[in-house]
Amino acid sequence: MKPKRPRLKDNELLFAVREPFQSIRTQTGIMTGIIKGQNQLTIESLMPTGGIIFSDGIEADFLKFNSGAIVTIGIATETANIVLNR
Repeated sequence: MKPKRPRLKDNELLFAVREPFQSIRTQTGIMTGIIKGQNQLTIESLMPTGGIIFSDGIEADFLKFNSGAIVTIGIATETANIVLNR
């Protein structure tokens, strides 16, 4: 069975946790979702070492995301356009 892909609007952003890890201190209650409009998602890392965060599936372009680091993710006010030359 082919997985369903969400149909996103221009003002929506899909997020997914690649390797969720549940422990005594951490939970895995939110692993995927859609950020809409001006809403934001704030995440704090509790991972002592080796934590990373990246976008667009390009793991080599990561930021360190270890214990105490906080990130806020949302839709940028500026937009980009893809131009195809066929």
